[in-house]
Amino acid sequence: MKILVADSIAQEGIDTLKKFHDVDVKATISPEDLVCIVGEYEALMVRSRIKITAPIIEAGCKLMVIGRAGVGVDNIDIEAATQRGIVVVNAPTANTVSAAEHTIALILALSRYIPQANASLKSHLWKRGDFIGTEVRGKTLGIIGLGNIGSEVARRAAGLEMKIVACDPLVSVNHARNLGAEMVPLTDLLQQSDFVTVHVTLSDSTRGLISAKELSLMKPTARIINCARGGIINEEDLFNAVESGKIAGAAVDVFTKEPATDNILLGSDKIIVTPHLGASTTEAQTSVSTIVADQILTVLKGESARYAVNAPMIPPETMPILTPFINVALLQGKLIKQMSGGQIEGITISYEGEISNYSTDAVRAAVIKNLLQGSIEERINLINASIIAQNRGITVTEHKKTGCKNYASLITTEVSTNKGKIIVGGTVMRDEPHIVRINNYWLDIKPGQGYLLFCDNKDRPGLIGQVGTITGKANINVSSMHLSRLKPGGAALMILEMDEPLDEAQMEQIRNLPGVSSAVVVKL
Repeated sequence: MKILVADSIAQEGIDTLKKFHDVDVKATISPEDLVCIVGEYEALMVRSRIKITAPIIEAGCKLMVIGRAGVGVDNIDIEAATQRGIVVVNAPTANTVSAAEHTIALILALSRYIPQANASLKSHLWKRGDFIGTEVRGKTLGIIGLGNIGSEVARRAAGLEMKIVACDPLVSVNHARNLGAEMVPLTDLLQQSDFVTVHVTLSDSTRGLISAKELSLMKPTARIINCARGGIINEEDLFNAVESGKIAGAAVDVFTKEPATDNILLGSDKIIVTPHLGASTTEAQTSVSTIVADQILTVLKGESARYAVNAPMIPPETMPILTPFINVALLQGKLIKQMSGGQIEGITISYEGEISNYSTDAVRAAVIKNLLQGSIEERINLINASIIAQNRGITVTEHKKTGCKNYASLITTEVSTNKGKIIVGGTVMRDEPHIVRINNYWLDIKPGQGYLLFCDNKDRPGLIGQVGTITGKANINVSSMHLSRLKPGGAALMILEMDEPLDEAQMEQIRNLPGVSSAVVVKL
């Protein structure tokens, strides 16, 4: 087969491909020229120089796989590739060690004022007394995000005899313990740590994760490092915290806007800055090219790639049956993610009825995908979801039973955390997903376009009216209501479907109502 390398790729990856196929290297090809010739090739390999748009993908009539020699795939139209049945692969772990080592290097540079001392001496000044540092041995390192890179940072910090605390609700306590880390809430981590390093993905939930409020919790002698994504730490708040002496210093490798030649952080001598060098090592670039090359060869052989970033192919004969249940599983994962709290300890998925007769790999992956998506640094999909859960020490157990009392098929997902467990059951009716169980309550919810208020309460007269008064005063329309109780006057669950969400003050009003034990709004 023919493979086109349309970017500057480490030679080792190119040599790997040439062992089995014809390879053309056109590292400076323009998008216009690529459209003209891409139809000749079964595989395409790029880095970040060129954008692989829908027209290019449409022209690639023979393409089976696109390889991105790197972590991100923002320069590839994933949707267009998926619609054409083209597998897109990347190398999400290739730069793990390089990024972890860069983090450790910045920790040491901060503790010993290495950049400042270097600049001073090169200015022909000998000021030893201005650069009295601190040992990292015995200091507490707080790691926010204990995924691939965070875990490697923990291993190296342990070798420096640092005490490690970590915060990551999507990593099991046992996994953290094996790394020598103690899991603590974010506020405790910030208060205890001498050094704080972030290793989470950038999402709506992590944007501005560390701002003025969080920085105010840190010790005045503490230092913070960001080698993850720009935007996780509020840059203006960080600058102000360092310059005012609220914290001792910072080191930043990533920025909200890059190139960052005019970023506010460049104006502080107490902040070390590097131009996004986390993956900039010879070893990482070689690893990226060979990992992607190996996956391209795997796909061309008709086998599944380890790091495919788009949806896997479901056998045509089972697609009409499994697709609706994959949607149920995606719905369950999304719902549980918004309703649960605490450290995930395990996931149990039970299949009852007709669904138990089929391979449920894609269904299992769908639950995990939506449960973890947006909260980890890796791009997660139906192919790699189970691997990511395994790497994070999350145990996933499956049970199958051919019989089902009330439904033709039923999928029940139970997620255990250190704060308890949550159970969600779902099924397919009229080819649409329905939620039919929340913990011990049986009901029937067909997700719509609005927001769902889940209110655990004691069954008592007048409560529905009190909740309705709060939503009415907020000018929020309630489109439907679901009620379930275990017995009269006992535990009950109220679910309101609303056109708009309640704000935090209104939610507190509901939580403070007599008999209400918890309340949460979710968007499905």
